[in-house]
Amino acid sequence: MSPAAGRSGARASGPSAVGAGAGAGDRLSRLLAMVPWLLERQGVALEEAARHFDISTDQLVADLELLFVCGTPGHMPDDLIEAEWESGHVYLGNADAIARPLRLGQDEALALLVGLRTLADLQGVEDSAALEGARAKLTAAAGDAAAAATSVQLDLAAGADTRVLAVVRGALARGRRLHLRYLVATRDETTERDVDPMELQSLDGRWYLQAWCHRAQGVRRFRLDRVLAAEELDVDGTPPAEAVARDLGSSLFAPGEEVPLVVLDLDADVRWVAESVPVEDVTERADEPGGVRVRLRVADDGWLRRLVLRLGGSARVVSPPALAEQVAQAARAALAAAAGGGEGDDADELPGASGPPARVAP
Repeated sequence: MSPAAGRSGARASGPSAVGAGAGAGDRLSRLLAMVPWLLERQGVALEEAARHFDISTDQLVADLELLFVCGTPGHMPDDLIEAEWESGHVYLGNADAIARPLRLGQDEALALLVGLRTLADLQGVEDSAALEGARAKLTAAAGDAAAAATSVQLDLAAGADTRVLAVVRGALARGRRLHLRYLVATRDETTERDVDPMELQSLDGRWYLQAWCHRAQGVRRFRLDRVLAAEELDVDGTPPAEAVARDLGSSLFAPGEEVPLVVLDLDADVRWVAESVPVEDVTERADEPGGVRVRLRVADDGWLRRLVLRLGGSARVVSPPALAEQVAQAARAALAAAAGGGEGDDADELPGASGPPARVAP
């Protein structure tokens, strides 16, 4: 079959054929999975194949065009994969070298087995039957890796008192309310509160409980290594209808709409801040080449005050005005203490005693 014949079907035009945001790695993975799938389904309709790989028909045609110029070394016509789709149905040939589906390496199988076992030990897995089924199939196919996986142990209690973790897990399983003695580290204060548990999460080696807090009347996240004591109460722990657990992914800090919004101007030399803390949005500043204006939610005014002071004259609070005035007062107190050789409340928060003052919006 000639290239012209293979490409005489409907084809995508221009770069739009490749889905926006599609990475080269993702596309390569799809192509390697596509070849054995198509070889087993000769004549499959373009629409069905596109639907199976969750792409558009234009993207599928673009993938087929790429496959058409791939093959074994030699670069002769009979070394290339044959692809034909002009009738609206896909036919593939001369692709025996990659006809078998990809197989996991031993290390990959080991990592998956350990991960599945760890996941099975967590509370709140929605489809435990599917999880166990996948684990059983992988164990049967993994051979030596399955035996090695049994010798790998993960300490799921790391970062939390085992007794506290057990109480929290039990309350989650039984749908019961919890009473917590909790250390608020930012205020060095121990609080007592009743919570309705919603989710237990492990992230970066620490355990976190998302729960409806009756004291705060909102969803809060509690670090279990800061829970001094936990008691399961004989009270229904169903959270109210307005309680929605946040999907945090890999982010520890995901403030809600109730957290105040702050506008901060950053000069070019400290624009790295916009990439280091969670922000709502970033816009370039016309008045400062390379500078940016960021909007971020700040639950602790003291944290922002210390940040701006440490950035010296390269950051300023634009709004809210009350917070801008707080930062200005802290900067004046620190500078006065430095000039007088004494120690102000915030002297230790400046980069240096003789450093420039923190700018604040007028």
